[in-house]
Amino acid sequence: MATSWGAAFFMLVASCVCSTDFHRDQQTWFEGIFLSSMCPVNVSASILYGIMFDAGSTGTRIHVYTFVQKIPDISLLSCSMDEIGQLPVLEGEIFDSVKPGLSAFVDQPKQGAETVQGLLEMAKDSIPRSHWKKTPVVLKATAGLRLLPEQKAQALLFEVQEIFKKSPFLVPNDSVSIMDGSYEGQLHGHSQETVGTLDLGGASTQITFLPQLQKTLEQTPRDYLTSFEMFNSTYKLYTHSYLGFGLKAARLATLGALATEGIDAHTFRSACLPRYLEAEWIFGGVKYQYGGNQEGKWEVGFEPCYAEVLRVVQGKLHQPDEIHRSSFYAFSYYYDRAVDTDMIDYEKGGVLKVEDFERKAREVCDNLENYTSGSPFLCMDLSYITALLKDGFGFADNTILKVREGKGVS
Repeated sequence: MATSWGAAFFMLVASCVCSTDFHRDQQTWFEGIFLSSMCPVNVSASILYGIMFDAGSTGTRIHVYTFVQKIPDISLLSCSMDEIGQLPVLEGEIFDSVKPGLSAFVDQPKQGAETVQGLLEMAKDSIPRSHWKKTPVVLKATAGLRLLPEQKAQALLFEVQEIFKKSPFLVPNDSVSIMDGSYEGQLHGHSQETVGTLDLGGASTQITFLPQLQKTLEQTPRDYLTSFEMFNSTYKLYTHSYLGFGLKAARLATLGALATEGIDAHTFRSACLPRYLEAEWIFGGVKYQYGGNQEGKWEVGFEPCYAEVLRVVQGKLHQPDEIHRSSFYAFSYYYDRAVDTDMIDYEKGGVLKVEDFERKAREVCDNLENYTSGSPFLCMDLSYITALLKDGFGFADNTILKVREGKGVS
């Protein structure tokens, strides 16, 4: 029972796409967390909690979710029969995070597990004591741990599992694991409205949505679809993780350095970088020399930069037609780069269109010498995000993206 509930819980909540966020410094986080019911008469509600750890390559994030399961009195029900027996509705989330991620403790697994212990204390403060024993806790590690040697990754997970066992929460049998590509990025709907999620980490990128068209199910590669059962219903989810297409991995691919170990005395150059830039970048323990295209040799700016990043994604990702008619929540580096360029508010996030990323990429890339930024990769990152969305996944320019901080840190 614990195993099936743990899997179902993860499938339901891993993305938290429609909740209201509450940070741990808000003392009265229950205030305003429960939305008014669309069918308030003769309906009682059961409150459920769940704890999800998202262990990415750059940090570990904890999500504490609050659900409401409506239990209608059918004999007196004033709602339509369609509202009976539906999934629990996610009503709120609080989250916190720590850096660096578990993979940084590759040779110190006990120390890495202690970072999880600290976050568990926040969960105890957020969930009523009476619910602790029935609140499942799970940790899913993403691309960062997948890239470690298996023995070292398993040592880290073992120490986390020991921390969980000592906690007062419900620990499913498979509570600590490394996600394969099919699970890295999940979604749920609020009031049964289906939406999609996009997550852009450092090493991988994920897309997830609940298909509405039979055509999508028929035309999608089998390993991109996963089924799960919950409350006597079976759901098919489109979800896939593309390892090597995260933002930092894409930088290496754009520079032509992805398959190298960092060549001594060689500088990787790109039209996406300031012309006279000469710098070093350490990624995955390897040092890379990189810089801009020198004057008189190659062009710089958005068009030549876009041609470079386009080679990274074009023809390499599946493009389901159904996403053209959907809106998506976008997390992680989508949020970071939108904040860095003042497209959205740091606290509230924001709503953008795909074309807004292209517009900002053009603005930055065509003014590289004048654009001040903490990252010399800003032009490359924005251009890659644009290419990933348009030419990789196949989104239209006017696709709505609800950009938020709250997903992963992989």
